[in-house]
Amino acid sequence: MDRFFGVSQSGSSFKTEAFAGFTTFMAMLYIIPTSASILSDSGMPKEALITAVTLVTIIATLLSGVWARVPVAMSVGMGLNAYFSYGMVKGMGLSWEQALGVVFLSGVVFLLVSLTKLRSWLINSIPLGLRFALAGGLGAFICAIGLRSLGVITISPIGLPELGGLNKPEVWIGLIGVVVILALSARKIHASFIIGIIFCSILAWVFGVSKVPNEFFSTPASIAPIALKMDIAGVLSLALVPTIISLLVLDLFDSLGTLAGVGAKIGLFQNKEGKGDKTLEKTLEVDAAATVIGASLGVSTTTSFLESASGVSEGGRTGLTSVFCALFFAFTLFLLPLFLSIPTFAIYPTLVVVGAMMFLEVKHIEFNDLPIGLSAFFTIVLMPLTYSIANGLAGGFLVYILTCLALKQYHRINLGVILLGILSVLPIVVHGVFLKG
Repeated sequence: MDRFFGVSQSGSSFKTEAFAGFTTFMAMLYIIPTSASILSDSGMPKEALITAVTLVTIIATLLSGVWARVPVAMSVGMGLNAYFSYGMVKGMGLSWEQALGVVFLSGVVFLLVSLTKLRSWLINSIPLGLRFALAGGLGAFICAIGLRSLGVITISPIGLPELGGLNKPEVWIGLIGVVVILALSARKIHASFIIGIIFCSILAWVFGVSKVPNEFFSTPASIAPIALKMDIAGVLSLALVPTIISLLVLDLFDSLGTLAGVGAKIGLFQNKEGKGDKTLEKTLEVDAAATVIGASLGVSTTTSFLESASGVSEGGRTGLTSVFCALFFAFTLFLLPLFLSIPTFAIYPTLVVVGAMMFLEVKHIEFNDLPIGLSAFFTIVLMPLTYSIANGLAGGFLVYILTCLALKQYHRINLGVILLGILSVLPIVVHGVFLKG
């Protein structure tokens, strides 16, 4: 095992790898109740989702450790889970089975891209500023969802958003949760999210807003109600091409950003394009395969988690860290009653904080560059206003191309931008003009 993972060669030890795996586990534990709660808003049973999210986390993280041999944990992506429920299902009117079909197809395309030279081509095609705008737009989108779900923002009788719900104890507990998570995150406490969720849950139990569970342990719930339920035939539509592309692009660049952040501490993933970097290639292959597996089990897009950096900071250097992390997650399969007892208003603060943190990526955008600045603005604004990542991506590409043409900066419009722009914009136009009359 030492030779397989290269533990001694990396200057680590089994004890260090185990502790690093536990640290990453604690930093990521919040994802089980959070993703299950968010995805259940699409109509899927929460009990089955808790098991499915846990299984996907275990499988993906094990693959990361054994195949890619890196200390990177994977699970259902924050932001993309919110887009699944509130964007695709509630916003676009898809059934959750169809939404799973979209996720499955995006995972298959991502896997094909990861196995070919298309990966480097796609990475180089999208301007850096637009990549940061995608993260910022998604952050604004899920932060808005968190505030609305929490009840801080409501819709007035005339259809305008307004401040409301401050007379409800659930709202105040949720806001306290936001403050707690922000404070702990600012102090770089690894388990800030799960601590915030537990703190809110205890407050709810103490003040009688939510019921204390009668038991904390049970056998895992069956995933039969959601496993292999994706409706692939029902989403083979031109109108859904932008959504599939959006999930692909977001998953790819989210993973690249995460891997760059984690790898910088230990010299991994230094080539962000993946050219000749076998470790990065294998990690992206695992990421893509995990999305296909996840959709098959009944969850939204699976991706690499930046929380893996917490384990790396504790000395994790090899895939053994991921293996230990997966083993710790296996124990949570038996915590179904505890996860079910967590009230939803204890979950939504994580959306608000994660969204705010993702939005901070806009600091890297060169707004003085007119094509980048304008396209980034429309990408960011359109996502929360239209409840659609696809619309934001399409708007960003369209504005970027038109602005470059207006300024006669033709050299900035490469084939990739043109192709992705057409694939993003054309289906929306065709669907909106011709299919909806």
